Amino acid sequence: PLYSSAASDVYKRQPLTKPVSVKIRGDNFEDLRAVTSHLQSFLETVESVSDISSDDSPGRNELNLKLNYESINRIGMDPQSVTRSIRLFVDGEIVTFMQSEGEKIEVRVKAQSNDLAGIDELLSQSITTPSGAQVALRELVHIETGRSRESIRHYNFRRTITLEADIDREKINEVQVNNLIKNEWGEIKINHPNVSLDFSGALDDIQESLDAMLLLFLFGISLIYLLIGTQFKSYFQPLMILVTVPLAFIGVVIGLIITQNPLSLYTMYGIVALTGISVNSAIVLIDAANTRRKAGMNSVHSIVFAARRRVVPILITSFTTIAGLLSLALGLGGNSLLWGPVASAIMWGLAVSTLMTLFVIPLLYKTFSR
Repeated sequence: PLYSSAASDVYKRQPLTKPVSVKIRGDNFEDLRAVTSHLQSFLETVESVSDISSDDSPGRNELNLKLNYESINRIGMDPQSVTRSIRLFVDGEIVTFMQSEGEKIEVRVKAQSNDLAGIDELLSQSITTPSGAQVALRELVHIETGRSRESIRHYNFRRTITLEADIDREKINEVQVNNLIKNEWGEIKINHPNVSLDFSGALDDIQESLDAMLLLFLFGISLIYLLIGTQFKSYFQPLMILVTVPLAFIGVVIGLIITQNPLSLYTMYGIVALTGISVNSAIVLIDAANTRRKAGMNSVHSIVFAARRRVVPILITSFTTIAGLLSLALGLGGNSLLWGPVASAIMWGLAVSTLMTLFVIPLLYKTFSR
């Protein structure tokens, strides 16, 4: 072409993308629209799926002019001259730039006319041939009118239409909906060999979050080991302290079983936060035991003395933290699907790890201390 004039509950929604987001990729828009229409009709038949939409939106009306090379050659004109004349009629041509008060201004040359109020007026404009004759523009071009595309989106170097939908998570989840779409696509993809599907949406966000979460967890564990090892001047005692981390995980699992809640992404956030909290009780115990060892006690007497003297401060510290999270975890002031699982994971993990630390850490200290 030479020229173209171109409400669900907020807590049930993902912050960035919809739970169902399928990228339909190909090279031909007709195939892409056929697949999109079929999958959209299929999703409309699935219960608990709503707000189905795609980003294949029509644009504005457009006029496409293509050169009529047969007519151009017959009158002896250069196709580039015709193209340039059309550009001068419509947009004009930038011939130079100038500066004014620090701003760059384009100097544009347009054909002297007339405000073109319609297509017929544009096509009636005359172009001078090499022989000096006047030829109407409509005799030198093929004319096509229609609707343009609002935008042409690409994903991995192929044209893409994205199909999105919301779901009712009380009846169905993202994995189940995506599996239904995969099964339906398996039945029709033989008719569309040049089209492929890419599943993203909330599943991509979850996978990305889990990958980042694993790195943060490992970084946190390494930093805790480094700080404790520097303070205690020991390579092994930080490992004894880090035993409380799996003890905290046991508490989270117990809490999920009791409350009948799933292991969600936000629960994982709580587990990562719990890593730095659960080690506090073990640090207090081992520090007190090391102080008694330096005073001349043996390992058994020192850890028993430390446990007796530190049990009340440990319990008070842990249970005041649990009390602060209790209302948020139980939803006493209103349920939050974002912060509720985080508070619940910290509360249950801290409660169990604190109680088990009072028994496990003394046994480890007695066993491995020389």
